[in-house]
Amino acid sequence: MIKVLVVDDQILVRAGLAALLRAAPGIDVVGEAATGEEAIAQAAATRPDIILMDIRMPGMNGVTATGHILSACGEPRPRVLILTTFDLDKYVYDALRIGASGFLLKDTPPERLIAAVHTVAAGDMLFAPSVTRRLIEAYTTHADPHAGPPAALLSPALHPLTAREVEVLKLVGRALSNAEIAARLRVSEATVKTHLNRTMAKLNLSSRAQIVALAYESGLIVPGWEGSART
Repeated sequence: MIKVLVVDDQILVRAGLAALLRAAPGIDVVGEAATGEEAIAQAAATRPDIILMDIRMPGMNGVTATGHILSACGEPRPRVLILTTFDLDKYVYDALRIGASGFLLKDTPPERLIAAVHTVAAGDMLFAPSVTRRLIEAYTTHADPHAGPPAALLSPALHPLTAREVEVLKLVGRALSNAEIAARLRVSEATVKTHLNRTMAKLNLSSRAQIVALAYESGLIVPGWEGSART
């Protein structure tokens, strides 16, 4: 049973989401919260597997609340699925960088919302297509697609990684699943998981979403450029 905490400052939206999820098989709504502060308290009290987090709330917003929750919780940490009204909310990248596991627009059809909860609970990331597209567009406007990997790739932050770990990091950054990476590299999924776990430990990362953020932020992935990076 997947335990879900629903956070939204609008009572009708929150009640609707909770009712929808309660009616879905395999999902147990363990709490509801109307503010960021309530979300932190409820997360500590109920230990949910998934938190549906409204990104814009009066007072403490969803990004700040997510940061507090993920830093305070022990393992296994809850996975946070951000709900936003806008397809390029100004808080989206910040939430991704601190460890949110995905983003959905509030007009997502019910069946997709339920599928998203199961997807994130299984350990995968999930992004609304329009959010993904606009995030890439935002990076593209600041990157020269013909420049190749920038000097940032040689920064000390990536030096602890082996060549294969960098390769895995890059493929995760391109949103490939472990199975897809295994097929691309012609190794087993267990080997991919081992490389990924070592990479996350070396770089002090706790989620695949943070890997995506690092891959772009460090210049390991430059939109429009398909060359291979080197450490």
